Order: sequence, then structure tokens, then C-alpha cells
Amino acid sequence: MPRTSRLDAEGDNPHPDAGPIIGHTELKRHAHIAALLGKDTADKIAKARVLVIGAGGIGCELLKNLAMVGFGDIEIIDLDTIDLSNLNRQFLFQKQHIHKPKSLIARETALSFNPHVNITAHHDNIKAPKYGLRWFAGFDIVLNALDNLDARRWVNRMCVAANVPLVESGTTGFLGQVQPIFPGKTQCYDCTEKPIPKSYPVCTIRSTPSAPIHCIVWSKSWLFAQLFGPEDETEEQELQKALANGENAEEIEKLQEESKEIKSIRVSLVEGEGAAQRVFEKVFRKDVERLLGMENMWKNRIKPRALIWDEAKKWEHTELPPAAIAAETNATAAQPAKVPGLAPAATRNGSTQASGEGLKDHQALTLQQNVELFENSLLNLAKRATASPDDPLSFDKDDDDALDFVTASSNLRSFVYAIPRKTRFEVKEMAGNIIPAIASTNAIIAGQIVIQAIQALRGRWDQAHFVTLSRSGVRLLNGFEVAKPNPACSVCSENYGLLRVPSVEMVTLGEVLNKVVRKGRDAGGLGFDEASELSVYEGSRLLFDPDMDD
Repeated sequence: MPRTSRLDAEGDNPHPDAGPIIGHTELKRHAHIAALLGKDTADKIAKARVLVIGAGGIGCELLKNLAMVGFGDIEIIDLDTIDLSNLNRQFLFQKQHIHKPKSLIARETALSFNPHVNITAHHDNIKAPKYGLRWFAGFDIVLNALDNLDARRWVNRMCVAANVPLVESGTTGFLGQVQPIFPGKTQCYDCTEKPIPKSYPVCTIRSTPSAPIHCIVWSKSWLFAQLFGPEDETEEQELQKALANGENAEEIEKLQEESKEIKSIRVSLVEGEGAAQRVFEKVFRKDVERLLGMENMWKNRIKPRALIWDEAKKWEHTELPPAAIAAETNATAAQPAKVPGLAPAATRNGSTQASGEGLKDHQALTLQQNVELFENSLLNLAKRATASPDDPLSFDKDDDDALDFVTASSNLRSFVYAIPRKTRFEVKEMAGNIIPAIASTNAIIAGQIVIQAIQALRGRWDQAHFVTLSRSGVRLLNGFEVAKPNPACSVCSENYGLLRVPSVEMVTLGEVLNKVVRKGRDAGGLGFDEASELSVYEGSRLLFDPDMDD
């Protein structure tokens, strides 16, 4: 959304009903940047069109930095919504913002640092079709603040094809790195093989988990802490303060209801009987149904399915009872829905059911067995927590009750999202690799992103550096000369061309091949003859190959 602010006679008080007029503060900001970097660079910063992808830990710090430096035109995109667990390191968000889109709130808060910057926010998936090559080509630079491999590779391909500089970044605990990418001049993100991540930031697994590790992190770092960790006594005060400051009354009321519900469930753990069911119904049914109401989130994802306590306790089979699925699936008793990826209980993960032979920790559990483990471990932990109310529990993978609880709750969440389940042994192994996000690391890396972005705007790729952050060694920060492109890279070693088609409904792939690809160069085509090894892909899906049947 473009800014509509103006400074009054005092110099620094914005009037939202007036047009933008740059005042004394902004002129000083520009003068300081000009004195430091030169007027030409300062002007480029003020006029640059910047795309920030991700509004999480790095994204919040980065957006603040861009606004404070004086970047004039910024767009930010993120699909996620704000969660309580984000607040310790994503400082643009506060408790009254919980459940709201990260990108929209990040924009709103960043404008308080500099009301003169133009920030447009998108609550959407960067891989949505409308964010195509032409859209990427409209930016002077793209800054990645992502936390997953798939999205990083997607953005890298788009920037290489659009010939737009990209600054890639990432953090894991106290480690971080920044990689400036200049298409055709330096290595792109895919020039080097990337290891499969062994640790995941919590902010990526709150609403749209897609792998078992996401569910394990959710169970260990969020659910366990909510029920048995230190209790937050200031939440109600913060909500009341937000209401007094004119925040949306309806939203505040919903947050107050959720706060009371969570607290009442935690208090009810003392009662023992029915406590497990209340927790189950909240996190595996009500919370899932709330997420289903956010339609934008599921445009390019498989929707989750809520579980029902009574049905889950009975389920010993590989087909989910219709009553255990949210109403929108329209399942009937005669047509039970199957859970994708769930093999028969006797053969899953190469093990037997819990009632069969084999080591307990290596056995795959049915839904019923996970519910029983969830109930028993929750009651055991509740007894321990109530016996020592002044000594909150913390997760320890060697604590049997804690490990049982995380195993069961992560598997139940996996059932909700149709994700393969893990054995107790596997959960214990994976939980040990979870590394918490560190706010200071994000701040340092965000600062380095801006430094490399300025080099990109100046066109000085030869002065850009691949930057690493590490606690080991003599120096915390190390800069390395950016490497040249890898000639064997499947992304940046290719030649890209933009083919504009008036209507995809009116033009077939065969016509494109015959009239453009195989047409001679002297006639305006690409000159691939019939003998050429030519294949056509859409992402990883093969559309055409000479060996394919007609």
C-alpha cells in the first residue's frame, strides 16, 4: 500500500490525509547516506525498487534496516501469520498482532521508523502464478529472507531468468551467511549442492507443516512449552493496552477468548480427568478448523483435516473414519477417506504394530495408539507440573514422559496434515537436531544483506562478498570473494528467453515447437532441427521428449 503522509509545520508529524512531502528528518537521512556513500549511491537507494521475500526473523530486521537507510520503494511478501512463538525475535510484531498476516503488520510497523518510504505488502505465496517473470523483472534487486530450500530455489531461478540481482541469506542458531548473486557474473544459489537442512526455524512450521520434522518442532517447542513451560502473566495486560490504543476491538476480543481458553486448559490439567481430551480437541480440531477458514493459505497446498477425539480413540485401521474428518470433506459412512502415505499398520516403516514383537521405540503406532500415548504422557507430565508449580518443565529427549508426549503429539499433527509418522526412536533422534533461532544472528545478517544490496545497486559485483557469521575462529564475520558461475549449473548455465503468448488457450505446445523452437534462425526461430535433443519441462514435470509416444 503506498504511503500518504505529510509533515506539518513542526517537521515530523504525519498527516494521513495529505500528500507526501519530504521533511527535515528525511532530508537529513538522505544527506547522511550521501556523505557516507556518495550522492549518486544515495539517489539510487532512494529510487530503487526492492523486493523482500519473507517477513520472519531476518525479514523483520531487514525491513527495518531498509526503511532506516532510506530505500524508497519496497515490496514485501509472506504467506504466514503471526504466532506467539515469533514475538521473542520478530520485533515488528506484538501480542495484539497474533494471527494477523506477517507482511501486512511488518509494513505497518516499519512505517513508524520511516513514514516516507513506500512499502507494499502481499499476504501470499511467492510461487503463485501472478508473481511471474515480468513481475520479478520490475525490481532493481531481490532480497531473500526465506527459511526453506524449495522457495529459495524458486526465487533463484526467477531472478536468474529475469536478470535481477539477488541477495540470499540464512541463519541457524549462531551461524549465518549472506550470498550476493549477480546473474551471469557470480555463482547462483544452485551452483553448489545444498545439504538437506537438519534444523528448522519454528516460524515455518506453525501453520503449514509439510515434513515430519515440522511436526516434531511444533510439539517440542510450542505445545509442550504452552502446557508445561513458564506461564506468561503479561498477555492480558498487553491485550487491554492494545484495546485502549484503538486496536480492532473484535480482534482483541477473539484474542482474549483464545487466551482464556489456553489458560483454562492449562489450569484444568490439575483436574486430570478429561484434560487430554480438552487439549486434543483444541489443537487437533478447533485450531485446524480455524486455519481452514484462511482460504488464501491453502490455494497451493493440501488442506489439513481436523480429528475428533472419540473417533481417533477407536481407529485401528488405515482408513480414517468419516467422522474424524472436518465437515468440508463431505465424507460419508459408506466412503471412508484414506490418509495419504499411511501403509498397513503391520508393515509401516518396516516394523510391526505396538502389540506385536519388536523393540518398543522402533514400532510404528496407529492413530489409536498415538492417542493413548498422548493421553498417558500428558497426565504424567501434568502430575509432575502441578506437584512443583514453581518449577516449570522443559523438554529433555531423555525424559520418557516428555519424549512420549512429543512423539504422540507430533504424530497426531502428522495425521492432520497427511504427513508420514515417525517412531519414538526417530523422534528422539530428530528432536536433538532442533536449533533455536537467535535474534542477534538475524540482526547481524540483515545488516550484511543491506551492505551487499548497496553494492548491487552500484553495479559493483566485484566488490561484493560472500559473508559468513560464526562463533568459532578469531573473527565472527568473514568475507570471501564471490565465486564465478558454475558452468555445470542447471540453472544459471542455461540461456533464458521470454516468449509472449497472446492466450495459452489458443496456442498449443506443438505450435510453439514448430513455429518458434524448430523454425530456422533466419526466419526468426530458435533453429532446433528434428535431430536436436529437445525436451520441455514445466518445473520437474516432463511435457515433451522425442522418445515420448505421440
